[in-house]
Amino acid sequence: EYVDPDHMGFRTLSVINEDRVQPGAGFPTHHHKDMEIVTYVVDGALAHKDSLGNGSTVGAGDVQRMSAGTGVTHSEFNASDESPVHFLQIWILPARQGLAPGYEQRSIVAGLESSQLCRIASPDGRDNSLTVHQDVTLWAARLNPGRQISHALGESRHAWVQVVQGSLAANGVALEESDGAAVTGESTVTLEANTGAELLLFDLS
Repeated sequence: EYVDPDHMGFRTLSVINEDRVQPGAGFPTHHHKDMEIVTYVVDGALAHKDSLGNGSTVGAGDVQRMSAGTGVTHSEFNASDESPVHFLQIWILPARQGLAPGYEQRSIVAGLESSQLCRIASPDGRDNSLTVHQDVTLWAARLNPGRQISHALGESRHAWVQVVQGSLAANGVALEESDGAAVTGESTVTLEANTGAELLLFDLS
């Protein structure tokens, strides 16, 4: 029920919730509909159960996609009794409503270790990425201090940069942990880590 006319999403990216959940706590069973929901675990582990019959533990270095479609219920709890869990939950508007609900989970640890952009979600599931029902490609990267990478944007494409950990400059603009930046009217997104950084990059129509 959150409403802020100045912050209601960017292109088809609707929400990025950053959550830190204490041991034993979480979100009881609740309902979603007509949304592509991507969960990115930063630290710790998240226990997931849903009405599709899925039950899984999503750990650090894992990503999960749940297409709510015609409707799904799920719960999310910290899988540990001792350590907190830190994760981002991303909501993307689907290309059309009334899709069949679906679920996927992947490990992206190997891709994050490359100091390159790692494709973690895309419309066609290429490179073993999650399949999202929208014209959006989601990349992740961990960059060592001083490391610089660039991503070319096609004509009429836009980007969103989310700093998961550390600090970086996006096209020369300084960003700190938990900052986000909308990029429009640019042909390239250049990212340079300062003290080291973990980031998400959305390529959006």
